[in-house]
Amino acid sequence: MAELKWYFEDFEPGRVIPVGSRMLGEEEIVAFARQFDPQPFHVDHDAAAKSHFGGLVASGWHTCSIMMRMMVDGFLSEAASMGSPGVDEIRWLKPVRAGDTLSVTTTVMDVRPSSSKPDRGVVHTMWEAKNQHGETVATVKGMGMFLRRPASR
Repeated sequence: MAELKWYFEDFEPGRVIPVGSRMLGEEEIVAFARQFDPQPFHVDHDAAAKSHFGGLVASGWHTCSIMMRMMVDGFLSEAASMGSPGVDEIRWLKPVRAGDTLSVTTTVMDVRPSSSKPDRGVVHTMWEAKNQHGETVATVKGMGMFLRRPASR
């Protein structure tokens, strides 16, 4: 386990944390959709071409899964994260296609120390995924629980 760099005290509203970039390939888009979201515009080239998308697109759930993986790899693996009580909002704003490179950031919206458990607090964030053209393709608003930094001994 990596040394923890992020504790509750390290978050302040407005802070933007870049978490990484990743390109999506057609094979992974289709494989994810076949298993979890087998709608024609995710798995069938001909049907996708005839859809309002005009071609194959990634499932929004695939986009969210990639964002989650990037959050873990680029941020949460170094944080005193205690998990999340949930998300408040997910928006899929533009289609994600094979060859797109997604860059993800998380912005701290609000921080609240726990009133019942003094060793932790809740951090409200908005994750944002942009494609290689700088267009926002997805956002996730949610919250995470983080431990407070331990007192020095």
